Amino acid sequence: MRLELVKDWMSRDVVTAVPTLGLLEAYSLLREHDIRRLPVVENGRLLGIVTSGDIREAKPSSATSLSAWELNYLLANLTVSEVMSQPAQTISPEATIGEAADIMLGRKISGLPVVDSSGELVGIITESDIFRMVVHNWRQSQEDSAKPYTHYEGD
Repeated sequence: MRLELVKDWMSRDVVTAVPTLGLLEAYSLLREHDIRRLPVVENGRLLGIVTSGDIREAKPSSATSLSAWELNYLLANLTVSEVMSQPAQTISPEATIGEAADIMLGRKISGLPVVDSSGELVGIITESDIFRMVVHNWRQSQEDSAKPYTHYEGD
């Protein structure tokens, strides 16, 4: 099996946010594009990342005594810069998929912004991208071999 690199499997057309983007607008972007994370950039440079979980945690509890009007006012005035994770854990496009998966597993995160040597955002690698690679390689192995693959001796 060839060494798989992040640059070959990352998503290149990344939906991003600016630090001043409102939280409700960020939530709309996530839903509109069916994604779970927004890298926050300014002048091409990554500042942080905001996830659907960050937005969910920023919403007040349903047990709050605030009225719906007060809740909407508070949410409308929050920006992604106030809830984003910073600095975001990143990875190089030249890193291996194994390195990306190791970081994601170790940090319990589901995606990594990909930045070049000058710190500019060039993509994002997610667990879905890694699953896509695994399935692609599995399908290729099914075509290449009549014998099923086993990862252990015996049977």
